[in-house]
Amino acid sequence: DDQLYSPDHIYYINKKYISIDQLLKDTSTIVNYFMDLLKPSDNKLAMKLFGSRNGVLKERLRQQRSGHCIIHPCSNFRFYWDLVMLILLITNVIVLPVAIVFFIEDINSAKWITFNVVSDAFFLFDIVVNFRTGVLRNDYIDEIILEPRLIAIHYIKTWFIIDLLSSLPIDYLFLFFDSGYHSGGYTIARTGRAIKVLRLVKLLSLLRLLRLSRLVRYIHQWQEFLSIASMVMRILNLIALIILLAHWNGCLQFMIPMFQNFPSDCWVALNGLQNAPWTEQYTVALFKALSHMLCIGYGRYPPQSYVDMWLTMLSMIIGAMGYAVTIGHVSALVQSFDTSRRLYNEKVFFIYLKN
Repeated sequence: DDQLYSPDHIYYINKKYISIDQLLKDTSTIVNYFMDLLKPSDNKLAMKLFGSRNGVLKERLRQQRSGHCIIHPCSNFRFYWDLVMLILLITNVIVLPVAIVFFIEDINSAKWITFNVVSDAFFLFDIVVNFRTGVLRNDYIDEIILEPRLIAIHYIKTWFIIDLLSSLPIDYLFLFFDSGYHSGGYTIARTGRAIKVLRLVKLLSLLRLLRLSRLVRYIHQWQEFLSIASMVMRILNLIALIILLAHWNGCLQFMIPMFQNFPSDCWVALNGLQNAPWTEQYTVALFKALSHMLCIGYGRYPPQSYVDMWLTMLSMIIGAMGYAVTIGHVSALVQSFDTSRRLYNEKVFFIYLKN
């Protein structure tokens, strides 16, 4: 008993209690810090919506009184989460078409599977985040919805289906169930059926390109956060979209002949690119796609088959639409540079005609 209540033992007990109290305090501090990240901060979007820091403080109190663990759309968490998702989305929309079309043998490689698993995990978690993020309604005029049920209803009615289809690993699920039904111990590359399965898996992988809708939404949200000039940003977005469409179009130009086993009259066979390095295949395909979209030619060879003709017409239509929209946006930007002088000249011209 003397040892039990010795000063050293009492000091040890007190030290242990102090450690537990400190741990609880640190844990509480971390939780409070995380909850604070979910509340609106004094960024440009919040200032635009609430007018001042007092307005932001009132909104923070309103969110706290709601009693729900909801991510405010003007919070720091949402800002940095959108940044992470933007980087991941840009990587996906660029890398996925190239990997699907030009790396047919690497579909089961560890690097490709790891990339897809990590990406799919982030996008699935993003669905959860969207279910817990407040909604701006009535074009920022009214208050922000912080009720979980209303948030869920709004998300299900808008982007949930597209986000779910672009996040689920449908290609790997198909491979898993197909290998379960046909477990014959064969090597995939040696069977004609397995080659068809791989092609179908590649087509299912294209569902991930639906993530482009998320990319557009997150770019718009970041524009609101950073308060960037809308007209300049529209033109930059349009240029980026045209470059992305050219990238996808180049991959499509090669993918269709690949699914046809490279017939002798396709452009790939005419250029002798069946077994060329992927960089050469992609370069020629991109050159062909841009030639169509800019209406300056057909690449090295004009289309010889009906499939090539249809692909060429599709490229030309996309290019013409992109050109028309670009001219319209540039004209609007030029007119907006000196609005006051333009309005004055229009008024003088109107008075001159009236008199």
